[in-house]
Amino acid sequence: MNITFAKLSLPSSGTIVVGVMEGRSLSPSAQEIDAKTGGALARAMGADRFRGKRGEFLSVLAPSGIDAGRVLLAGLGKAKEIDIAGLEGLGGAIVAQLNAAGETQASVMVDDIKGAKPSGAKMAAAVAFGARLRAYRFDKYRTKEKPEERPTMKKLAVLVDGPSKAKDKYAECEKIADGVFFTRDLVSEPANILYPETLAAEAETLRALGVEVEVLGVPEMKKLGMGALLGVGQGSVRESRLIVMRWNGAAKADETPVAFVGKGVTFDTGGISIKPSAGMEDMKWDMGGSGVVLGLMKALAGRKAKANVVGVVGAVENMPSGSAQRPGDVVTTMSGQTIEVINTDAEGRLVLADALWYTQDRFKPKFMINLATLTGAIIVSLGSERAGMFCNNDQLSDRLMKAGDEVGEKLWPMPIDEAYDADIASDIADMKNVGAGRGAGSIAGAKLLERFVNKLPWAHLDIAGVTWSKKDKNTVPKGATAFGVRLLDRLVATHYES
Repeated sequence: MNITFAKLSLPSSGTIVVGVMEGRSLSPSAQEIDAKTGGALARAMGADRFRGKRGEFLSVLAPSGIDAGRVLLAGLGKAKEIDIAGLEGLGGAIVAQLNAAGETQASVMVDDIKGAKPSGAKMAAAVAFGARLRAYRFDKYRTKEKPEERPTMKKLAVLVDGPSKAKDKYAECEKIADGVFFTRDLVSEPANILYPETLAAEAETLRALGVEVEVLGVPEMKKLGMGALLGVGQGSVRESRLIVMRWNGAAKADETPVAFVGKGVTFDTGGISIKPSAGMEDMKWDMGGSGVVLGLMKALAGRKAKANVVGVVGAVENMPSGSAQRPGDVVTTMSGQTIEVINTDAEGRLVLADALWYTQDRFKPKFMINLATLTGAIIVSLGSERAGMFCNNDQLSDRLMKAGDEVGEKLWPMPIDEAYDADIASDIADMKNVGAGRGAGSIAGAKLLERFVNKLPWAHLDIAGVTWSKKDKNTVPKGATAFGVRLLDRLVATHYES
């Protein structure tokens, strides 16, 4: 779908989308159309339950007095409550409405709204960004599709006073969308296509944007002593990789970087502690954390972020075989600490243990944030609305929470009290990779990771419940969500750019 910006004027074709505030208060453009159509919009609202609340729509077909075939009234809610996140959601919802109606082109008339905080240009960019995010599809493997199942929208014009300002603002959003789509593509790929070697190859495409990419193979990781990461992948014919990415955009070349680390289990059978067969196909997206790190690096490099950023991904495939890791094995990590592997299906923390230690040891970053589809327990706790956040630094925690609220990728703080350390005590090693019982499973995973950050400011985001959506949302079609890309981009943009 092609998105363009133009000066605010009444379109002569396609569908026209105009805003209505709560209480059926028409926006200036809606008032103009209502006058030209002899009050058609007011009559349509009078005959319907539409009140102009956020999320409401009312379609008015072919009103006389204008050339457009349809006017779509979009509820904006109360003027004082109009915000960027809501406008992004509106843009996505508009695309969904238009596709459902079979429209091919439409124009959204964006006015400066009295009482609203965002300007017309910012509102227009937000609507366009939301529309772009919702228009995503992963359909590369479809060979047949019914016409009624295909999206119909081809052109969306966003009309606003000062279109150049809106276009400039949207240009940065478009680079973020590129990162989001990169993540969604990676997470959607089947495991016979995306495995450690090919995930590394995808990372190498970022060199075209100026990202430095280094890929470590098994020999290099053995030399570094990454026994935890390598133990997870030793049962697979697909060799493990450690992917290291660097974006150097800060004004000072020696500026201390920030670091993001992703779990990249490209398929997780559970290993010898094998998972039930039902739903195992979903384990292609157990690399969701790595997908977010790659997408974030693409977004930051694409918009030329003025920050030094490191992205590290531990890429493995967890398979059962004669060479696979066994329950009861003890592995020695790069840090020298030992882990007793009680459950081979608690493998993500083993991968991250070495990846985190490597990152802090080599780069000495300001902080590390890791992302992982780590535990099913976090889904029991939080469902699919929020990711769990485990953090050892109040400032970092507060900044993450605020960034998540601003972009609609919400977090919830979880405890990592010292008392939970006893849950991962081992009789024969420094720790074991699961807790003592069924309780606090997500916390047990976080407590293990905490031992590999070397007291650096750190946050662990457990994104198991938010990486894949089983239903359409305003800016997120059903499937891979890329939850985390926008959140972390906002964190960097607000606090860590020079």
